[in-house]
Amino acid sequence: MIAGKYRSRPLHSLPGMDVRPTSDRLRETLFNVLTAGNPAALEGSVWLDLFAGTGAVGIEALSRGAKEVYFVEHSAAAADAIRSNLESLGVGNGYKILQEELPRAFWRMERQHVAADVVFIDPPYRMQDAYTKTLRALADSSLVWAMSVVIAEHEKKFDPGEEFGPLRRFRHLAQGSAALSFYRMGSGGDIRVRAESGLL
Repeated sequence: MIAGKYRSRPLHSLPGMDVRPTSDRLRETLFNVLTAGNPAALEGSVWLDLFAGTGAVGIEALSRGAKEVYFVEHSAAAADAIRSNLESLGVGNGYKILQEELPRAFWRMERQHVAADVVFIDPPYRMQDAYTKTLRALADSSLVWAMSVVIAEHEKKFDPGEEFGPLRRFRHLAQGSAALSFYRMGSGGDIRVRAESGLL
């Protein structure tokens, strides 16, 4: 972990390329952008950690004060790793693990009236079509609202796209061979105003 109440606690990973935890450096960049110098910025937030892998990003969000994190991961081995990591940190509540494909998980969360403040997408880099499918599904979903931030981690050489209906990219950050694309609902003008006002 980088910061928060679980600072410096190690997480268990899994062998293989399909479970590729977000690097510490990139994760630090992500949270620096989201908090913008305000350590309490994520207090009470609701997160969706999609293609969650080991759960590193969602667990970091909990460490920094998120109220609830929904870890969505189809792989049984990865879901078990998330549970193991949460148990080893002593996290007893504030999360749900949905071990199922995204369409089913989206349906389930919509029925529970989940409204996410932050959505993090990090499929295996080889699954490039997963970015388009997921971002389009989020754009049509009640899970994302006007002030939600959707972040996709991807290879720097791959562009997941500028817009998906009302969901539009407003920021792109590259670091090493990886990059983060930030999206929000609304017109380009609205997004620029929110970003410039410090509301991300």
